[in-house]
Amino acid sequence: MHLEPFVSVDGIPFSISREEIVKTRGQPARAGRNGVGLHELDYASVIFRFQGGGRLEEITLQAPVVNFGNLAVPFGALAPFVRREDPGVFERAGFVVSPRFGLAFDPDEPCWVTALAVHCLDAWRAL
Repeated sequence: MHLEPFVSVDGIPFSISREEIVKTRGQPARAGRNGVGLHELDYASVIFRFQGGGRLEEITLQAPVVNFGNLAVPFGALAPFVRREDPGVFERAGFVVSPRFGLAFDPDEPCWVTALAVHCLDAWRAL
């Protein structure tokens, strides 16, 4: 995963619309509303989650390595890395959430990492 926090994931900008994703990737393997009310487009290797109004909230994908610019962090080292580098890091529902790096992940579920849009951090804090 190449992450520009709050900007893009693997070159996919958080400003992309649901329609643009379907146009470029085709129909998802699964689509629907999840337990927290976000609309999901599940392409098996990547899941996009949108608010009802169409704003992209999260991009989840398998990430054995997360790249922040020139820095590559293996998934197994991600929790200690964000705890050391992000003084605002917190845990919710088993996820480590890093406001500085704009991501959430469950250290016990390798290697799924969720990149977050800046506007959804408050929702994670409220869990």
